[in-house]
Parts: sequence; C-alpha cells; structure tokens
Amino acid sequence: MTAGETLRGLLELTRPVNVIAASVLTGIGAFVAGGVTSHPVEVVAAVVATGLAVGAGNAINDYFDREIDRINQPQRAIPRGAVSPRGALLFSAALFAGAIGFALVLPRLALAIAGINLLALVAYTELFKGLPGLGNALVAYLVGSTFLFGAAAVGEIGPAAVLFLLAGVATLTREIIKDVEDLEGDREEGLRTLPIAIGERPALWVATALLVAAVLASPLPYVLEEFGAIYLAAVLPANAIMLYAAYESFSDPTAGQSRLKYGMFLAAVAFVLGRAVEVVGAA
Repeated sequence: MTAGETLRGLLELTRPVNVIAASVLTGIGAFVAGGVTSHPVEVVAAVVATGLAVGAGNAINDYFDREIDRINQPQRAIPRGAVSPRGALLFSAALFAGAIGFALVLPRLALAIAGINLLALVAYTELFKGLPGLGNALVAYLVGSTFLFGAAAVGEIGPAAVLFLLAGVATLTREIIKDVEDLEGDREEGLRTLPIAIGERPALWVATALLVAAVLASPLPYVLEEFGAIYLAAVLPANAIMLYAAYESFSDPTAGQSRLKYGMFLAAVAFVLGRAVEVVGAA
C-alpha cells in the first residue's frame, strides 16, 4: 500500500461526513445557548473536540468490527489492507488524545460530558452494540449530546436541553425503525436487536411512545419564554413530520426512518431560528 492509500484509508476510518455533521450539531448547540459570540474560543474547542472524538469512535469501531467487516464490508479500510488493525488502533488513540486536549479548555460540565462520551464511544461496540435497545439508546444519547456539549461549552444549557431531548429521542426512534427494517438480516446474523427481542410491532410502539413524549416537551422553550412564536411556528411542523414518520413506519419502515430524518433536521432549524430572532431582537 502506498502512503496515499494509507492516508485515504485513515480518512475513511473517521467517516468524514459523520465528523462534519456532529461538529455542526455542536456548533448549533452553542448557538442555541447564545454563546457563539461571547465564547468563541470555547465554541471552536468544542467543535474540534467533537470532530476528533467522532472520528476516533468510528475508527475504533472499525478496529473491533474488523473480522465481521471482512465478510460484510470487505471494501473498508482495514479489510482491504489500506490500514492495519494496529495502525487503526493507534490512529484512534491519537484522535482521542486530541479530543481530550481541546476539551480541557472547556467548563467542567462540558468536560464531564466529553469524558462520558469518550467512554461511551469506546464501549459501544464491545459492550452495548449487541444488547436489545441499549445500543440504540447509546447512539441516540451520543447524537443528542452534541447539542448539549456545545451549550455546556459556553456555560449555558437553556433551550439546548430540550433540543438534546428531542434529537436524542428522535434518533432512538429512527434507530429502532432501522432495526425493524433490517430485521431479517439481523436475525440471520444472530443479533439481538429490540425488534428481535420483543417483536416488530411492540418495538415500534415503544419508539412511537418515546417520540410522543419528546414532541410534547418541544414547546417548552416557548412556554418558558426563552424563544418566541417563530420557534413554535417552525417546531410544530417538524413535530408533525416526525409523528407521521413514526406512524408510517408501521407499514413502511424504510420510508418512515427516512422521513424522520427530515423532521429532525427541521426541528434543529426551529431552534436556530428561535435563537436568531432573539439575537436580532436584542441588537
């Protein structure tokens, strides 16, 4: 393997799209908390730490999954020989070290969230991935916590706590629906996902009930007068899309989980609009 192929393999290990997406979510969390202009150093440190941590988590996931990937994903960096297992492990450790370095400049709450997330990323594949529901819940927490981490980095949780809840539960719902979608393949591979453990429809009802609870909590920033009517006008359609996606998943899991993703995006936009209007109004 040439140096260029190895570098390409290392980049693939990080899942660059996931790294960028998670970093953007952290930035949104900081913006929603109202601290982008007042705490620029902390925001940059949190965004970079998130990207490095996500890249590290993806790399170590591929390290632990290398034998399964030789069968299911032979084109990935380790199975095809672009990166050695030891090289992937060292690369992951270096990224984790970088994430810790950037996180050290952040407030204690953000540092605590970073520490929990780093442990969760390492433990996911070995301890939680095969456990019904728990693996889904951990992924959901990690996605939602990017908003919380960004807010904690600027020392103000505020409405980002509701965004954390909504994003986390919506992600959990989507993960369960995806498991329903992959039911036959997962059963053949001997996995113990939630739909396999308790049944397809009961799993979908669990996912729907959790989503309904999160949707009911979504108006809180408006009720508490943290955001105005613009936020409410944007988050209600997002809620409607996500609830319809959960309903649709009972007949078409593929369409349901895809539609849920759009609802999640619109919900994040609602929080950004809510904060933007507050910033403009205060100017």
